[in-house]
Amino acid sequence: MAEIDKPLPNTKTTVEVPGEVEIQEAIKENVEQVETKGGPVEIEMTEEGGAEVSFDPKVASMEGGENHFDNLAEFLGEEILDPLGSKLFEQYNEYKESRGDWEETYRNGLELLGFKYERRTEPFRGASGVNHPVLAEAVTQFQAQAYKELLPSDGPVRTQIMGDVNVAKEEQSKRVKDFMNYQIMDQMKEYEPEFDQMLFYLPLSGSTFKKVYYDDLLGRAVSKFVPAEDLIVPYSANSLDDAEAVIHTIKISENELRKQQVAGFYRDIELGDPPVTQNQLQDKKLELEGIQKDGQEDQYTLYEIHTNLDLEGYEDLDAGEEPTGIKLPYVVTLSEAGHKVLSIRRNYKENDPLKKKINYFVQFKFLPGTGFYGFGLIHMIGGLTRTATAALRQLLDAGTLANLPAGFKSRGIRVRDDAQPLQPGEFRDVDAPGGNIKDQFMTLPFKGPDQTLLQLMGVVVSAGQRFASIADSQVGDMNQAAAVGTTVALLERGSRVMSAIHKRLYVGLKQEFKLLAEVFKSYLPPVYPYDVPGASREIKVQDFDERVDILPVADPNIFSQTQRISLAQSQLQLAQSNPRIHNLYQAYRSMYDALGVKNVNAILPPPAQPMPMDPALEHIMAMSIKPFQAFPGQDHKAHIDAHLNFMRLNQTQNNPGAMASLQKNILEHISLMAQEQVQLEFVEELQEVQMIQQQMQAMGAGNPAMAQGMMQNPQVMQSQQRLQQITNQIESRKAKLIAEMQEDFAKEEEKIMGEFGGDPLLRLKGREIDLRAQENQRKEEEGQERLDLDKMKAMMNQENQEAKLEQEADLAGLRAGVSLAKQQMADASKIHDFGRNFPKK
Repeated sequence: MAEIDKPLPNTKTTVEVPGEVEIQEAIKENVEQVETKGGPVEIEMTEEGGAEVSFDPKVASMEGGENHFDNLAEFLGEEILDPLGSKLFEQYNEYKESRGDWEETYRNGLELLGFKYERRTEPFRGASGVNHPVLAEAVTQFQAQAYKELLPSDGPVRTQIMGDVNVAKEEQSKRVKDFMNYQIMDQMKEYEPEFDQMLFYLPLSGSTFKKVYYDDLLGRAVSKFVPAEDLIVPYSANSLDDAEAVIHTIKISENELRKQQVAGFYRDIELGDPPVTQNQLQDKKLELEGIQKDGQEDQYTLYEIHTNLDLEGYEDLDAGEEPTGIKLPYVVTLSEAGHKVLSIRRNYKENDPLKKKINYFVQFKFLPGTGFYGFGLIHMIGGLTRTATAALRQLLDAGTLANLPAGFKSRGIRVRDDAQPLQPGEFRDVDAPGGNIKDQFMTLPFKGPDQTLLQLMGVVVSAGQRFASIADSQVGDMNQAAAVGTTVALLERGSRVMSAIHKRLYVGLKQEFKLLAEVFKSYLPPVYPYDVPGASREIKVQDFDERVDILPVADPNIFSQTQRISLAQSQLQLAQSNPRIHNLYQAYRSMYDALGVKNVNAILPPPAQPMPMDPALEHIMAMSIKPFQAFPGQDHKAHIDAHLNFMRLNQTQNNPGAMASLQKNILEHISLMAQEQVQLEFVEELQEVQMIQQQMQAMGAGNPAMAQGMMQNPQVMQSQQRLQQITNQIESRKAKLIAEMQEDFAKEEEKIMGEFGGDPLLRLKGREIDLRAQENQRKEEEGQERLDLDKMKAMMNQENQEAKLEQEADLAGLRAGVSLAKQQMADASKIHDFGRNFPKK
C-alpha cells in the first residue's frame, strides 16, 4: 500500500526552521562526506550565497567498483554499455560466420550416424534408408574405451611429489589425491555423466571443452562440459591462450536468470521474451533425437565473452596515475535479447601486478587439424561412411528388386484381387485373353546384388575401421603363446592413431585438474574436514602448492586394458626365459594388476623381507643356497665363531656354495662390527658431521642452482674441508679395524683348512673334492644357461615362423585379388565381344 503524503485531520503540523549555525554544520558534514567518497574536493562559499566546487573529474567518475569482484556494469551508464554491447555482438556474428564451413561439415556428418531411419521414395518407394554403422561403431567404441581408461572407479587423479621425498610430502600428496578424487567422484555430481557425454562428442566434432569455475549457487567447484558449437573464438586463434576473445554461448531458463539477477550476479534489467533464433546445428541434433521445437523459445541465450577492454573510468594506469591505453582482461555477459550488457567483471587476480588473464576453459582435441577446432571422425572418414552407405543401400535395393520383380502386363489381362499381394500357397484366378499366361507378362531385367560392389564396400569399410582403430581384434585373437616381438608389433600397428589421441586427452585432463586445484585453493578454509565411508579426513589449503604435481591416473602410453595385458604378458615371457636375472614376483604381480585382480596378495604372497636369524638358521639357509644377511646389533663375534665351527664339517667343505655364503656372511659381520666400533670411538666427530650437513642443507646445498654459488663461499668451503677430514679419519680407522679382524678370521680359517694335519695326500684329496664340487656347480650353471638359450632360440624361431606365415597369407590374399581382377576383366571382355556380334539396328 502506498503512503499518503498529507497531514492527518484534526492535527496541527509544526515546522521548525533550523538556525544559521545548524545550517553551516550541515554543509560541513556534506563537504566531509563528499571528500571521503570522491577524493579531494574543494567547496568555496560565494558572497551571493552559492558555492564553487572543485574536483578531479577522473576520480569523480569512478562511482563504485573499488571491490575487485564487483559487477562494473552497475556503475557504468547506458551511453557506455549500449555501444559496447552492440560492438561485442557484431564480433560474435563475425567469429561465428568465419567457422561456417566447419559447422556445415559437422551438421551434415551427424546424418551419417544413422540414428534416424530415412524413409526414401527415390529411386522407388520403399527404397532402403539404412546407414552403414562404420562411423557410429568407431564413435561408440572410442567413447567406451576412453571412458573406462580415463575415469576409473577409484577416481581419475593421482599425485606426484616434486623434489626430495619425505614423510611430510608423502602425507600431503595423499591428502591432495584423496580430496580431489572425493570431490570429483562424490561431490561433483555432474562430472561423471558430462565427461561420458564429452567423450561421445569428441570423435564427432574434433574438439570439446571443459569449463572449470566456482559456482556461487552450488557453493563448490564445477567442471562443465561445453560442446564445440557453443564456444566461439576468432578465426585467427590457434589455441585458447592466444585467442583475442573466447565467447561461450549459455542457455539459461527464465527462472535461473532471475535467481542470478536477484543474487546480484547480473544486472536487474528487463529483457522481455526470449527471441526465436535459427540454429541449424542445434536443430539437426534435435532432429536426430526425434525432438521438434514448438516455435516458442523457453530459454534465454547469453554470451559470456572473455575479452580485453579499455573501460572508461577503469583504465590501466601508469606510475603517474595516467591511462596507458592497455586493454585489461574482462568477462562480459551479453544477452541476445536486446544485446544488453548484464555484467562486466575483472578477469585477473586481485594482487596480480601483470594482470594476466584467468583461463577457465580446457580444450580436448581428437586430431589437431589445420585450425582451432581440429578434426573428428566426421571429417576424416565421413566420405568413406557415405560411400559405404551408398554401396549398402544399392545392394539392399538390388536384392529388393530381385526378390520383388516388377514389369509390364497385357492390357486385357485381369487378375482377381490384384491389389492384394499373393500369399504363400495361394493360387488366384486369372483371365488371359490369349490363353497363355506367360506371354501376358514381362518382368524388367533386375540384376541381384553384385559381388564386385559387395567387395568394394568391404574395402571401404576396412579402410575406415583401420583409420579409426576399430580393427584391433587381431591382438585379442592371436595365439596366447606368441613371441614377444609379434605381440608388440601387432600392438604398435593397430594402435598408432589411438595412442596419439589418448596422449592428447591425457594433456587435457592434466590441465583440467590443475584448474580444479586452483579453484579449491581459492575458496576452501585453511583446514577442511570431510567424511568418507569408514573414515574421516581433512585437506589443507596449503597442500595445493608446487610440492605436489597433480596428474591423471591413466598412463599416457597405454590406452586400453587389452594393450596393458598384452604388454604384461610379454614382460612375463621375457622374465620366464631367464629367471635368474629377472624379478619373477614383480613380473607376475604386473600381470595380475593388468588383469584387474583385486586381492593379489592372497593369490601371490609377497616375498618375505630378510630378518635377523640365529646362526643355526643361517647354516640351514647356506646349505639350501638361499640368501641371508647380517644385521646391526647382532652378536657378530658369536655368529663368526659359529660359522667357523660349521665350516669344519666335511659336508660343508664339500659344498662350495654353502662355503661361499658363510664366508660372505662373515665378511658382513666384520664390516658391521667395525662400523659399530667406529661409532663408539668417533661420537663427537659424527655429531659434528651431522651438524655440518644440516647447515649446508639449510643453505640450499641440495639445490643445483644454488650449489654453484655456495662453492665460492669461504665458510662453505671450510665446512666441506672439515667434513672431508672427519670422513677420511673415520674411514681410515674403519679400514684398520677390518684389517685386524680379517687377520684373525684368516688365522681361524687356516686352522680349519689345516685340520688334515701336514699330510700332503689328505690335502690333495680335499682339494680334489673341492675341484669336483666346483666342476659340478659349473656344469649345472652351464646347463641352465644352455636351457635359457634354447628357450630364446625357440621363441625367435616361433616369431620368425609366424612372420613367415603372415607374409604368406598376405601374398595369398594379393594373388587372390589379382586373380579375381583378371577374371572380372576377362568376363567384361567376353560380354563386350558378344555384344559386337549383333548388328546395330
